Amino acid sequence: MSTTQRNAVTFSGAESGRPMLFAHGYGCDQNMWRFVTPAFADTYRIVLFDHVGNGKSDLSAYRDDRYSSLDGYAEDILEIIHEHDLRDVVFVGHSVSSMIGLLAANREPERFAGVVMIGPSPRYINDDTDGYHGGFGRSDIEEMLESLDSNYLGWSSAMAPVIMGNPDRPELGEELTNSFCRTDPEIAKKFARVTFLSDNRTDLPRSRVPSLILQCSDDVIAPTVVGEYVHKHTPDSTFLSLNATGHCPNLSAPQETVDAIKSWL
Repeated sequence: MSTTQRNAVTFSGAESGRPMLFAHGYGCDQNMWRFVTPAFADTYRIVLFDHVGNGKSDLSAYRDDRYSSLDGYAEDILEIIHEHDLRDVVFVGHSVSSMIGLLAANREPERFAGVVMIGPSPRYINDDTDGYHGGFGRSDIEEMLESLDSNYLGWSSAMAPVIMGNPDRPELGEELTNSFCRTDPEIAKKFARVTFLSDNRTDLPRSRVPSLILQCSDDVIAPTVVGEYVHKHTPDSTFLSLNATGHCPNLSAPQETVDAIKSWL
């Protein structure tokens, strides 16, 4: 199966430009980048795709053994890059895709020009053994996963607006809710476990390409202390706090997101 079929890969922008590969977060799809990508289309070759289980991806491609860790999703990224012979890639990842992009770039740094991480978290669960603060206790995550398993649609309706933030703009929370509800529920449940139980802290210092960490304020999923941790432990990284609130600035504050990426580039 080609990556174009498996991951619904699409191309736009400047055909001869440097590739700019956008990776969506949990429960989302490539449509979530529609307010960001036009700003780069004049000079970059825009590459969009859907993680297996999301958007227009081929659900039949999902395999428990491959996607039981973020490494399987990172392998998908590299297969997209290889199949289309992409080089000097600027990778832009939102939320969990920040770590997926980091894993891919760590494996083949020669293919990447840089990695942009929007709202990254290397581990969501606090670790009392070394004082790491991820924002959640283990019981919080286990309770959330149990709720997700028992009633995915109900969990989506309750959690999406909280993740989005911006309660004064309910249409944003509604869009994220609808996106969650379009995701295959069985795959979404498994991807949630992979996402929220992963620990990629040891992968940060292995980075060999420049990276930009974009941090929103009032982000309940990846609080500021987590973004600062990523910056501290990732070589050649730049940390930038956005005025945007919530966890999805690609939707809530696309112009600020664009400006930050362009300034770093």
